[in-house]
Amino acid sequence: FIGWIIDLFLIPSMDRDADQKYTAGSVDYTVCWILLTFLGVFGIHRFYMGKWLTGLIYLLTGGLFLLGYLYDYWTLNGQIDEVNRQA
Repeated sequence: FIGWIIDLFLIPSMDRDADQKYTAGSVDYTVCWILLTFLGVFGIHRFYMGKWLTGLIYLLTGGLFLLGYLYDYWTLNGQIDEVNRQA
């Protein structure tokens, strides 16, 4: 019961924060995540974001020997935000 009361006060602020976390633009978050999940080793998600040089490097090295591929899992939303802010 106490948790419900706490949630009653916390959820509205969490909702406002969630609305501010994503930047609308030419790169779609869902498409980019799907590309990363299934074709990320080949850098297809980077080509989609307009990062041609790193996309080519990923393509030739297997996602920087999987280290870059894993790095993108942690930072993809921020990368998309940056691309969308620049557009």
